[in-house]
Amino acid sequence: MKTKILLVDDEKDIIEFLQYNLSNEGFKVITANDGSEAIEKLNQKPDLIILDVMMPKMDGYETCSRIRSLDEFKNIPIIFLTAKSTELDEVHGLNLGADDFIQKPISTKKLIARVKSNLRKIDSTASNISGSKELIIGPLAINREKYEVLLKGKEIFFPKKEFEILYYLASNPGKVFDREKILSDIWGDDIYVVARTIDVHVRKIREKLDKYADMIETIKGIGYRFKNID
Repeated sequence: MKTKILLVDDEKDIIEFLQYNLSNEGFKVITANDGSEAIEKLNQKPDLIILDVMMPKMDGYETCSRIRSLDEFKNIPIIFLTAKSTELDEVHGLNLGADDFIQKPISTKKLIARVKSNLRKIDSTASNISGSKELIIGPLAINREKYEVLLKGKEIFFPKKEFEILYYLASNPGKVFDREKILSDIWGDDIYVVARTIDVHVRKIREKLDKYADMIETIKGIGYRFKNID
């Protein structure tokens, strides 16, 4: 069965160009012209989404946020197509749940490589994070299979990358990880993400941990460590 890609862009020429090239690589391409149509096309069960940022009706950021709010699609790889190139734009998109960015004008070879890399990451992330499917550490119960976090029995929602960082650190209590190591193991070496992204994600994780935020320690000048809890 062919891997299905949902391609979302309001520019007809870009849709036709990318659809042609992705189809030549053996992918089945589902197209949508705006965010609202993309939400409707989710019933075709895509394996990856390529999403333009600047669109009428519903932009890429809002579309990404809505997709991530659906349990069935909270872990699907999402690649943003964007003419925006600032670090703040990337951090904002990644914080909403995007996995990668491709800048316009689009390099076909780069896009195909990023698509294949993100599809590989679906399987490789699990192999990079060792340990059992469920971790119980103090007030936290983290289930990797369900992407579920319980804090003192209450479920707390974590977007995909926040969950992966939390599980990654909690799986190795007492071990210090620098930002580059976390980026490499969670995002992969062939996907460009700025180091500041880790700080943003850790801040969001701590906010959700509330009074238990200090379970994740900052090691000044290096990175982060999850506390050993006896």
